[in-house]
Amino acid sequence: MARGSNQGEPTDWVTRAADDAVRHAREGGDDRVITCASGASPSGPIHLGNLREFLTPHLVAEEIRRRGIPVRHLHSWDDFDRFRKVPAGVDPSWSEHIGRPLSAVPDPWACHESWAEHFKAPLREALAELGVEMLEISQTEQYRAGAYTEQVLHAIRHRDTIEDVLAKHRTKKAEPVAETEQEAEALADSVAGLDDTDESTGSGSLARFPYRPYCRDCGRDTVEVTAYDDDTTDLSYTCSSCSFTGVTNVATQHEGKLVWKVDWPMRWAYEGVDFEPGGLDHSTPGSSYTVGKELVKRVFDFRAPSYVAYAFVGFAGMQKMSSSAGGVPTAADALQILEAPILRWLYARRQPKQAFDIDFGAEVVRLYDEWDALGRKAANPDKRDAQVLAFERASSTAAAGVLPTPRVVVPFRLLSSVADVTAGSTEQVSRIVGEVGHPHDSVDDLQPRLGKAATWVTEFVPDSERTTVRTSPDVERLAALDEDESRWLDQLLDRLPDSPGPDELTTLIYGVPKLARGLDLDDAPTDEVKDDQKRFFKLLYNLLVAADRGPRLPTLFLALGSERVRGLLRPAAA
Repeated sequence: MARGSNQGEPTDWVTRAADDAVRHAREGGDDRVITCASGASPSGPIHLGNLREFLTPHLVAEEIRRRGIPVRHLHSWDDFDRFRKVPAGVDPSWSEHIGRPLSAVPDPWACHESWAEHFKAPLREALAELGVEMLEISQTEQYRAGAYTEQVLHAIRHRDTIEDVLAKHRTKKAEPVAETEQEAEALADSVAGLDDTDESTGSGSLARFPYRPYCRDCGRDTVEVTAYDDDTTDLSYTCSSCSFTGVTNVATQHEGKLVWKVDWPMRWAYEGVDFEPGGLDHSTPGSSYTVGKELVKRVFDFRAPSYVAYAFVGFAGMQKMSSSAGGVPTAADALQILEAPILRWLYARRQPKQAFDIDFGAEVVRLYDEWDALGRKAANPDKRDAQVLAFERASSTAAAGVLPTPRVVVPFRLLSSVADVTAGSTEQVSRIVGEVGHPHDSVDDLQPRLGKAATWVTEFVPDSERTTVRTSPDVERLAALDEDESRWLDQLLDRLPDSPGPDELTTLIYGVPKLARGLDLDDAPTDEVKDDQKRFFKLLYNLLVAADRGPRLPTLFLALGSERVRGLLRPAAA
C-alpha cells in the first residue's frame, strides 16, 4: 500500500519534493510510473557540483519508492551537444572537432569509443558505489533513431509561437553571478551549450529556427538554415566550416536536434517528467526553466515538472591533489576518502539551494566524527528526527540495501593517525587499533574506512602536516636537555614497559611531570604540572617526529613500539 508523508514521521526537503512529484503525476489523471529526471552533458569530468544533478532526483525517487509507488530515475546524457573547446592537456589538434557532437569526437586518451563515453564511465562507477541506479538515455541515440521526429516537426510547425515566447523572455534575461573563481568555472561549464536558443540558426525569417542540423559533410553544427519547406520538411543549409551546401529531410534523415530551450521542454512532455532539478542559473528570468515552463504548455500541451533549483558545491583542502578534473574534484575523487553514505549525506542533509564546500583537508576528520555521532543517535528510535532521516537516506537504497560501512567503527582520526605513523601498513594499523580498544577479527572489519584514511593521509594531507618518524636520535637536542627535561625522560624510560597497553601508556606519559613534582601518577595535576606537561609533550614530539605536535602520544608510542621509542629518547651520554 502506498504511503504518504503525513504519518507523523520527520520530514525534510526530499519529503516535500516527493510530495510535489506525486501530485504532478496524479494531476494528469492516470496511474503511470512517476518519472524523476536528470540530465548532463559529458563534455568533461562530472565534478561535485554536477553531482547534485544526479543525487537530487535519486533521493526523491527513493522516497517515492519507499512509499510503495512505482517510480523511475531517468537520466539523459546530452551527448548530442556540440564539442565547444579543447581543454588544457588535450592535443590542440582536437580543435578540428569543435562543433561536432560529443559522441562523434574521438577519445584523446584512446580508452573509450568517444569523448562522451570517456567522461561517462568514471561517473557511472562512482554512482554505482553511491548506490544510484538510473535508466540512462543517450540523446545521440534518441535523435539518430528518430525517436523525437514527431516532436521536432511539431516544434517547427509552431516556430512562431516558440519565437513569441523566446522574444518575451529575451529581454528579461538575468545572468547568474559567481562569487568565487571556483564557482565561475563550474558555472561556465554548466551553462555551456544550454542557452543556444538565441544563437542564430539562419537569417531573415529563419534566424530563430528551432532546429539545427549537423553538416552532412564535416559533421559540425556551423550551419546557416537557408530554406525550409513545411510541406516536404526539406531543410536547406550552408556550412560555414566546409562550405558544403545541402538539404536534409527533417522527417526522415535525423541529422540534427532542437535548440536547447526547446529541446528540454520537448523531453519533459515526451518522457512524462514529474520532477527534475536544475542549477540556479536555469531558474533566473529568461533562463531555461522559466522559458521551458511556458513552451511546454503552449507548444507541447504538458505541465512543467515540479522543480527544485540547486546551488553551487565548492571544494577546499586539495593542496596536494592532482584531480582527474584538472583541479575540480569529481565524485570519484571524493570517494577516495569518504565512505559512500557520507558523501550522499552531504547532499541529503542540506536544502538544495544551500551552497556548501566539500573539504578534503582537516575538515574530513571532523566530518567523520559528526557522522559517527549521528549514527549513534540513529540507533535510538526515540531520537528520530530530520537529521536521522537524512542519515537513513544516506545509508541505504531500495536496490542496493545498506551501503558498505565498516563492521567495526574506528574513529577516522585514529585510523588516519596510525596509518600516518605506520606508513599505511594495514597489519600494524589493525594491531594498534585493536590494542586501543577496538577489537576485530580481521583488517576487513575496518574497511572501507581504513583504506580511505590511508589514502587521505598520503594523497590529501600536506607534507608539512605529515608525521615523519626520526630514523636516528637527535643527538644535538639530547645533549642540550635541561634539568627538567632530563628528569622527565629518565622517569619515562625507567617505567616504560616492553609491551604497554594504551591505558598504561596514557597514565605514564601524562604522569611523568607529576612524578617529577613529587606527586603520584593518579594525583590531579596542578597548574605547574599542566605547564610541565605541555613542555614535556612538545619535547617528545621534537625527539620522535621532529615536530611540535602530532598524533596522540599513546598512539604514537604504540605504533613505534617501546624499543624504538627508547632508541630515539635515550640521552647521548647514556
